[in-house]
Amino acid sequence: MMILSFDFGTKKIGVAIGQKITCTANILNTINVKNGIPNWNQISHLIIYWNPKIIIVGYPLNMDGSKQKITKKTILFAKILKQKYLINVELHDERLTTIESKSILYKNKKYKNIKKNIHSLSAVLILESWLNKK
Repeated sequence: MMILSFDFGTKKIGVAIGQKITCTANILNTINVKNGIPNWNQISHLIIYWNPKIIIVGYPLNMDGSKQKITKKTILFAKILKQKYLINVELHDERLTTIESKSILYKNKKYKNIKKNIHSLSAVLILESWLNKK
């Protein structure tokens, strides 16, 4: 069963693909967001190509569990995904994924790729965390 994961942002959305059998995920790409609107054509292409059975969207929370400014936009993004593609969408806690992503990229000496890969690597971490809780 293929699972897509999104790390929603107001400028970029990271994307990862994973599966339940190995509980692993891989970076796909980053989707640009213009004027607060995701590139729905790119998202549609990913959904048609991968045919996921479920979509996981990172749920942004502060360390104390309170909502962030972007939380409402993330919830709206998840609702639109569910309505537009008729696929089950779940929100999953994404606390510390950006920090962990930066740490991994620095550790692997991929400094030039940090801005390019940080959102998609965060989507990987979100999805793998979700898979490990199942």
